[in-house]
Amino acid sequence: MTGGHDGADAGACDDCCSDCPDGGDPHHPSIFTDDRAVARRDYAKVLATVGGLTAVASLAAPLSGLTRVFERSYTGPVYSDGIYLVDGEGERVTESALAEGERTTVFPEPRPGIERAPTLLVRHPEDAYGGDTKLEFTVAGYAAYSKVCTHAGCMVSNEEGETLVCPCHFGKFDPTAGAKVVGGPPPRALPQLPITLSNDGYLVATGDFEGPVGAGGE
Repeated sequence: MTGGHDGADAGACDDCCSDCPDGGDPHHPSIFTDDRAVARRDYAKVLATVGGLTAVASLAAPLSGLTRVFERSYTGPVYSDGIYLVDGEGERVTESALAEGERTTVFPEPRPGIERAPTLLVRHPEDAYGGDTKLEFTVAGYAAYSKVCTHAGCMVSNEEGETLVCPCHFGKFDPTAGAKVVGGPPPRALPQLPITLSNDGYLVATGDFEGPVGAGGE
């Protein structure tokens, strides 16, 4: 299972467009339905128009997603007690979501698009955790850490064995030891998120990250 949940419209006008000004031409010929219009146009231009519209539509959704993930206006807590963890499709994360040794990206259910939201969820045998891991923040072999690197704010998205690796400057973190730094320039560990299981079997936070998210902060 892998992480963040988004969609967008291409914005093309059709015969039922409510945004057109009153009093305008009630007829809006379409290159898909008006045979007379097609006959009067150069066929190559029609194909170019269709291709352009298709390209715009295909780009709209991912661009919208990037806008949400890096939204900077929200400054409140990322998580709080009782906030569900959700995957990239917006589905709540169940206890059976990961096998031991797997990881994924999750988000806080009510605010998945803020820049500090991406969270690494890992699962290991319970007796594998030690070091600086806050064991009271773990449940059923799961631990959760901020995905935002503490060096330059990049996303920690790679791995070497069980070690989490940031691809920007190769900061390395050990998820079984409280995500402490084990290589590279990051000055501190990834903040851990306290989690538990809800009564209905989903992973939920019991508070916010235990330290500042991203670059800066000590």
